[in-house]
Amino acid sequence: MSRLHRITAPGHAAPGVGFEQPFEMLTACHERVARTLALLGRLLAHWHQNGADEASRSAAADVWRYFEIAAPQHHLDEERHLVPRLQASADPALQAAAARLLADHALFRDLWSRLGPALQALRDGAEPAPGWVDDARAFIDRHQGPDGHLALEDGLVFPAARQAMPEADWPAMGAEMAARRRPPG
Repeated sequence: MSRLHRITAPGHAAPGVGFEQPFEMLTACHERVARTLALLGRLLAHWHQNGADEASRSAAADVWRYFEIAAPQHHLDEERHLVPRLQASADPALQAAAARLLADHALFRDLWSRLGPALQALRDGAEPAPGWVDDARAFIDRHQGPDGHLALEDGLVFPAARQAMPEADWPAMGAEMAARRRPPG
């Protein structure tokens, strides 16, 4: 069994923190994003050699599930709780970081509008739409690297927002994050 096939359901293991620690939860989400991006990278290489075999279909399902379900919630967390604080800062670097974060989120939505359906097709054993590999690489590249989205957030955005937000506000932030993830009913 290939390494690709053994790695399943990224992001579905419970993190060691809960919503009562919202900044730690955001960091834990980034760990799952990185694992899922690594799986997507391995999927590209595997698919190139093996096509839509069982391992490719399984990996495509896992990547699709994480970025379709969990990642949009994470982006909302950032846009509701972090971006306004950065935008209100007198520091031009933090204002620029807020603008970049929002631009990245828009880019990710655009790439996902094509990549998501391609992964669904692959998950179902069909041939993904042409161009899906380029979209996947762009998706990975924009997230990772020293100038990537994750580095910006981990190195600047999260620490600055954490410092700007009184600790007394953290429970409300965590409660809102948790409430959005509860199933209706």
